[in-house]
Amino acid sequence: MTDTPRSHGRKSIRPSARPRDLITPAPTLAGVWTARVITLLPQAFPGILGESLTGRALREGLWSLDTIDLRDFGEGRHRNVDDTPAGGGAGMVLRADVMGRAIDTAQAGTPPDQPLIYLSPRGAPLTQARARRLASGPGVTLICGRFEGLDQRVIDHYDIEEISLGDFVMTGGEIAAQAVIDACVRHLPGVLGNEASTEEESFSEGLLEHPHYTRPAEWRGHPIPEVLTSGDHGRVARWRREMSERLTAERRPDLWQAHLSPRADESD
Repeated sequence: MTDTPRSHGRKSIRPSARPRDLITPAPTLAGVWTARVITLLPQAFPGILGESLTGRALREGLWSLDTIDLRDFGEGRHRNVDDTPAGGGAGMVLRADVMGRAIDTAQAGTPPDQPLIYLSPRGAPLTQARARRLASGPGVTLICGRFEGLDQRVIDHYDIEEISLGDFVMTGGEIAAQAVIDACVRHLPGVLGNEASTEEESFSEGLLEHPHYTRPAEWRGHPIPEVLTSGDHGRVARWRREMSERLTAERRPDLWQAHLSPRADESD
């Protein structure tokens, strides 16, 4: 019996508002973690995600990226995607009918448990725990906002989760979407060379990461801390833990208090 070719059965098919290229550098693959991004700037992807470890993993088929151009679902000859705010005010708002069509297309054929997320400054902050949970699922569909934001009826109708990178405002959600994808992809099996690194980094235990050092042993009068060259693994582990706790208490008192709380485990 002949072996089934590796490519057999890996490509997935979903409806599209426009014809797709016959040959694409990163086709949508079935059975791998998939990030779908609804955006007015599909040319911005993969961007930094196409470089380094995430880019190599994308080319090797360890994860898949699918961009959905919101403009394809626009209204009228000019493919309008926005309109003036109801009740007046500055700026423009992404239309519910346009975004609804884009979401329906993006979600066609996706697993029912695949999260639908809108990148928004009013969302819950992205955490390491949330990134791990997203990475453990089938993938994620991300909506990149523009202008003044998205019609609230879309968020309510689809019960969309809102996620924020922090207490600041950006011109659009594309950079935030790439950050979310990067935070998830690095948790996928085979993406990082040293799987243990994700267990020891900042936030993995609710603490900031300890300082790192490497050669040369002394640089401009600054030596590597003696404990790290002692060869005593127990001392090294204790020192790293102490440094993590000290840095967290000094720089992120909110994390430190959460760490001291019995409810600190895996909280968002």
